[in-house]
Amino acid sequence: MQVKRIKRKISGVLLLDKSAGISSNYALQQAKRLYQAEKAGHTGTLDPMATGMLPLCFGEATKFSRFLLDASKTYQAIVKLGQTTTTGDSEGEILSTQPVDVSRPQLVKVLQDLVGTISQVPPMYSALKHQGKALYTYARQGVDIERKSREITIYQLDLDDFSGDELSITVSCSKGTYIRVLAEDIGKALGCGAYMQALRRTKIGPFSLNQAVTLPQLEQLDLAGRDALLLPVDALIETMQKVILDTQSTYYIKQGQPIWLAKQSAGAILRLYDDQGCFLGIGEVTAEGKIAPKRLVVL
Repeated sequence: MQVKRIKRKISGVLLLDKSAGISSNYALQQAKRLYQAEKAGHTGTLDPMATGMLPLCFGEATKFSRFLLDASKTYQAIVKLGQTTTTGDSEGEILSTQPVDVSRPQLVKVLQDLVGTISQVPPMYSALKHQGKALYTYARQGVDIERKSREITIYQLDLDDFSGDELSITVSCSKGTYIRVLAEDIGKALGCGAYMQALRRTKIGPFSLNQAVTLPQLEQLDLAGRDALLLPVDALIETMQKVILDTQSTYYIKQGQPIWLAKQSAGAILRLYDDQGCFLGIGEVTAEGKIAPKRLVVL
């Protein structure tokens, strides 16, 4: 007889190093199973072919996952010159092949020109929705949907290695950046075409890959060992201003009522703690100068 596992009301943030060949949702479900967690979610997906940083949220941490969606990210990518594919990466079919005659100085100049605020058209093979369906579902049916370009920011773009028709780059960028499209843009600027051969996310917001753990490593641990890897719920919002409330203010905030707090800018989002240092949630400063509870934790 199969024993049914009891789901745990566990809260925290796990920094997972996703391996290639699995979807972000599969990785999430495996971690959720290992933690026997009642509730879990991720903070933005990685394509199955991509590896690296995938923060996962359990319990109350899911209330704050959207704040990491807006965070800047850093990737290491391998770009193949001289060919284009249907998907912009190595999983697609080859569309064109051209000779590669590129010098290192020429390549460095192209990369420098892509730094800053640029426009990108999201690829058809993406999870963006159109009429309730992901774009990739249309792409697989051979249907092309018109997409509007949008502004993204490349903060830094470094050439790590270049040999023949292959280059390695490190990209620091804003949310919404598609590295596949960036690889294609590099190929267009060089006149030979290109696609993304491999991708690894090394950083998202304040979190670096050296803090992350793989699914096989999690498998080797017992529950206590896994729990010890979890970051606190408020780790997702550490860049927000921290405010410690007195006993009376804590009481009213927990009741869902706004409180007075001097010298705060209207619209500011604040991290709220009681006088014992326990995280309460986040509040927003109203036009009247009060702090209204915006999202509270139940721990």
